[in-house]
Amino acid sequence: MEGLFFNVDYGYIEGVVRGYRNGLLTGNQYANLTQCDTLQDLKLQLSATDYGNFLASYAGPLSTSVIQDRLSKKMYAEFQYLRSQSLGKLTKFLDYVCYGYMIDNVSLMITGTLHDRDCAEILPKCHPLGWFETLPTLSIATDIESLYSTVLVDTPLAPFFKDCLTVDDLDDLNIEIIRNRLYKNYLEAFKEFIQKEFDGPDLEIMTRLLDFEADKRVINIALNSLNNPDLSPEDKTSLFPQFGRLYPVYHKDLALAEDVEQIKYIVESIGEYLELFSDGHDANGGSKNIEDWFYLLEMQYNKNAFTQQFTLSAVWAWLRSKEQEVRNITWIAECIAQNQKNRINNYISVY
Repeated sequence: MEGLFFNVDYGYIEGVVRGYRNGLLTGNQYANLTQCDTLQDLKLQLSATDYGNFLASYAGPLSTSVIQDRLSKKMYAEFQYLRSQSLGKLTKFLDYVCYGYMIDNVSLMITGTLHDRDCAEILPKCHPLGWFETLPTLSIATDIESLYSTVLVDTPLAPFFKDCLTVDDLDDLNIEIIRNRLYKNYLEAFKEFIQKEFDGPDLEIMTRLLDFEADKRVINIALNSLNNPDLSPEDKTSLFPQFGRLYPVYHKDLALAEDVEQIKYIVESIGEYLELFSDGHDANGGSKNIEDWFYLLEMQYNKNAFTQQFTLSAVWAWLRSKEQEVRNITWIAECIAQNQKNRINNYISVY
C-alpha cells in the first residue's frame, strides 16, 4: 500500500536518482582509470563516462585537487537539483541530510578561528551542502554562549545545541565534544523524523543506515578517547547516540574499554561488524583499515537500498555512493600524480 500513491509526489525524484545511480562508474571503468599513466589520460577516460566534459572550462595545469573540486561540484549540482524539485516530507528529509554537513562546517570554522586562521582561508574548505548564510560570522565567537546566541540561534542547528551550552572554553577538546554532542542530537532527531514520517521499505532501509551511522560514531569515539583522562566513561556515554545495533547493551562496555582489543571484542559481537578491525585485503588487493571497512560496509548497505522500489532512501544511498566515487577517483588521481601505481587499486567498490 505504501507504494500506491508514491509516484504522485515522488516518482519523478526517484526516477532521477536512479538515473544518477546508473551513472556511477562500473568495475570496467575503474579498471580503465587505473591503467592511466597521467592525469590527462584520466581526464580523457572520465570524459567517456557520466562526468562528460567536467573539465572543459578549465585551462590550467591538471592536479588532483582540481579534479576533486570539479567532480564534487557536479555532485553538488545534482543534489541541489533534487532539492529544487522536492516537496512534502522529501524536502524535510533532504534538510536533515544537509544538517550533518552543517555541523561539520561549524566545527571547522570554530577550530580555524581557535587557531587564528583567516576566515577567507577557512570558508572555501566548508562543505557546500552544509552552507548557511551566517556561517562566515562564526569567526567572531569567543565562547559557546555567544556562538549560539549571536549566530546559531536562528539556524536549523539551534535545537541540537540543547546540551552544548554548558561548555565554557573553546579549546580543541571542547570543540570536539560539542561536535559529537551536536551529531548525537542530530542523529537522534533524524531517527525520530524517519520513524514518524516513513513506513514500509523506506523505514526499514533508513533505520539500517542510521543505525550504522550511530554505531560508527560510537566506535570512533571509543577509539579516539582511549587513554584520555579528561573523558570519563560517563562523558563518553553522553556522546553516544541512543540507538543503533550496539545500543544499549554494548555502550557501557565501550565507554569502559581501555584498549583497542577490548573494543574489538565488543564490536565483533555484532555479526555485520566482524571485519571492522581486520587488516585484510579487499577484492582489489588493497589493504583496509577500520575507516576503509566502514566505507565498504556502508557501500553494501547503499547497494541494498536500491533493491527496493518506491523509496526516498535512494537519495541518501546515491549521495553517499557518489561521495565514495569522488574519493575513489581522487585516490586514483593522487596515485598517478605521485607515481604510486602499486597502491592504485586500494579504492572502495561502489557498485
